[in-house]
Formats: sequence, structure tokens, C-alpha cells
Amino acid sequence: MRVIRGKEDGPTIFISAAIHGDELNGIEIIRRFRNLKILNKLRGNIILVPIVNIYGVMNLSRYLPDRRDLNRYFPGTSEGSLTSRIAKIFFDEIVLKCDLGIDLHTASIHKSNLPQIRTNIDDENTFRLAKAFEAPVVLHSELRDGSLRSVAQEKGVPILLYEAGEALRFDEQSIRIGVKGIVNVLRANEMLPKSSKTGKRKIIPLVARNSSWLRATQSGILRTLKDLGDTVKEGETIAYINEPLDDQNIYKLTAPYDGVIIGKTKIPLIQEGDAVFHIANFNQLKVANKKILYFCEDAIEDCEYININQEDIK
Repeated sequence: MRVIRGKEDGPTIFISAAIHGDELNGIEIIRRFRNLKILNKLRGNIILVPIVNIYGVMNLSRYLPDRRDLNRYFPGTSEGSLTSRIAKIFFDEIVLKCDLGIDLHTASIHKSNLPQIRTNIDDENTFRLAKAFEAPVVLHSELRDGSLRSVAQEKGVPILLYEAGEALRFDEQSIRIGVKGIVNVLRANEMLPKSSKTGKRKIIPLVARNSSWLRATQSGILRTLKDLGDTVKEGETIAYINEPLDDQNIYKLTAPYDGVIIGKTKIPLIQEGDAVFHIANFNQLKVANKKILYFCEDAIEDCEYININQEDIK
């Protein structure tokens, strides 16, 4: 853990990663963030916790040794399981001492997520900060019992949850968007000075109120036709499923509604019921295409908002 104190008084926020021990992108995001020269102009305080679940990281596991998911055990207790005790220490000693949190995640094992912010878009201030992050997508996310975001919100500490990339891997694009997104949020929260560069292109994220996973209707070999960030129309075929030696019985997976793919499986071998595509419901597909285009692999290298963190790192 590291604490960065500004020269002037201001809000206190925490930035955490690896609540799930196999979600590694956030560790690298925090490492790069703490070396930014712009932090010399910080107002307020930042608590950096790059690894919350040290046991999971050491074992390359989402869970703790007792096989519990830390993000379902907040606020925790001092007399419960190992997971519950860690949850209580982190919640009492870090979260409750802050005005805002940014929690960094990836998709679960064998899946990948388009960079996205999940938060309560019905809260005006939280929604403002979520848009300021400038991830491709802002998704309204319902609260889950025992999750850090749910319990923290009850205690008056709003949290932005950044989901990007896949477990056990570093994804450069997701890391760069994460570093710059944190800087954007600090600027929007008046903890860092606004950018002095004029004419900077404003990245307006795609905002979706709901989403769902499309699941496999059959077991077999999956052949996907769509990737992360692609738009889909209701009824459009987005994947095929068939047996290895059977080209006669081919099953189609079709989009249940208009939207954008924000998550997908990475494994072509699937069982009936497996989650295949996570689709955010959004019916203005031309608008969605234009917004997501900014984040394609070719465009992102030329985008000023990504490259600025390279200049600021010591």
C-alpha cells in the first residue's frame, strides 16, 4: 500500500486492484499511475492498494485459500473466515476513510471485457465521474449483496468499478485507458489541475442501462463472428456451434436485441449454458459504432488522451 499526500487539502480516494487474485491489469495500472509527474500537483490524498487479495495473486487464483470470493464478503467480520477478516480490515482501514473509490477489475478466467465503467448512473455525481473516466462504455450495474461497491455505497462512499481485459494477462490498451481514466476522474474531482492542452478531442462514452449474457444453446465447438466492441442487431447471427466431425448440424447463436458486445468467452470449446457474449443493450447502432471506433487498435495509438501518460511517467 502507498499513500500519496497532496500539498493542499482535498478529498481522499482509494484505488484498489486484485480483489480477485487473478485480475492483474489493475496492478500494472496502479504501478504506472504512481509514477506520473502530474501527481506533484495533487490536492487531497490517494491511497493505492495494488493487491487486496495477496493470497489469490500468489496462487494465480480468483479466490482466497478458503475458496471464497472476497467481493461477496464485505463489510466482513473480525471473527469469521479468512476472507471475511480480510474484507473487514480493508473496508475499515481503507474504504471508510475515503470519499471515493476506484476499483480495478478484469473479466473472469477465460473471458475478456471491453474497457468499461460500472456504477450507479442514477446518482448524478457518480455518473459525472464515470463519464469523465472516458472508457468506451459506462454500464449501469445493479448492486450485489456483499460486494465492495454495494456496502461502500450504503456507507456513503461511491465507487467506480473499471472492468477491462482478461484474467492472468496484461492488456496494454486496457492499462493505458485505465491510467488516463484515473487522471481524468481526479481532474473532474478537482484533485488535479485541468489539462492545459486545448482542442483535445472529447471522448464521450456509450452509456447503457442494462446488459445480459448470451448463453450457448448446445455443446460443441464455438466459432464466433463478432468481437469485443462490435455492434449487433436483434436476430443477427453472431456465432456458430457444431460438433468436431459434424458439419451437417450447425447451430446458430443470434443476438437477442440491438447492442454492443462488451464481454466474450475466449474458449472455443463450450458446454450448453456457457456464457458466450455479454451484450449491452443499445439501439442506436450508428452512434455506437462511431463511439467505439475511437477505441479500435489502430486509432488508439494516435489518440492524444492515451499517449499523454507516456510523457508523464518518470
